[in-house]
Amino acid sequence: MDLGIRGRKAIVCAASQGLGKGCALALANEGVDVVINARGEDALQATAAEIRAASGVRVIAVPADVTTAQGRAALLAACPAPDILVNNAGGPPIGDFRDWDESQWQKAVNDNMITPIMLIRAVLDGMIERRFGRIVNITSRSVKAPLAHLGLSNGARAGLTGFVGGLARQVAKHNVTINNLLPGAFATARQTDGLRKLAAKANQEYATYAKTQMAAVPANRFGNPDEFGKACAFLCSADSGYIVGQNLLVDGGSVNSII
Repeated sequence: MDLGIRGRKAIVCAASQGLGKGCALALANEGVDVVINARGEDALQATAAEIRAASGVRVIAVPADVTTAQGRAALLAACPAPDILVNNAGGPPIGDFRDWDESQWQKAVNDNMITPIMLIRAVLDGMIERRFGRIVNITSRSVKAPLAHLGLSNGARAGLTGFVGGLARQVAKHNVTINNLLPGAFATARQTDGLRKLAAKANQEYATYAKTQMAAVPANRFGNPDEFGKACAFLCSADSGYIVGQNLLVDGGSVNSII
């Protein structure tokens, strides 16, 4: 299926590994030139080389912390007029709400709410003028089904979801869409790290704990970043313009909801 976006330009945040990398690779395989960023330069450059070799598109790697104004400026300097923006940032730590002080709450809100809003603000008017734009925010299934140990994420990402719900409906008439992808459990480094912490808290071996968590997913497995990326690419396609302000669960059926 041709998604109709060959030759477009995309910014994909936090794309050296995991879900961000899956999204960047999927877009590149559709012929989209991508600008990717991450804080770790070595891993980022390796991913850029991998995407170039796999797709043949232009890939620009911008080592930067997208949660800072300076990092966002560097990213936008490399791609000032993107057709596609995929917002992504490392999620805040897991734990009990009693563990987090005000500064940790402020960081969570900055990283997972304010940062994507600032990037949307920077690129939206250009998309409107060009009559094409696709913005996808990677959030979390916890937006629909809050998880107790993800309190920081629950709060910050819910704020972004509310903001997007209003803005998306203002700009849809210009062929600019804004939607959210809500991942469940995926086979990523972040997922493994989180499971190790939860296993230790439960006084269980990691392998045993992970197997139990996997069995709790109706699909009976963890997701693959490549399939997540393909879902993102579809939301960025030329024919997705009637999908507006939606929160698409990609979680193997973990959230039991019909709405």
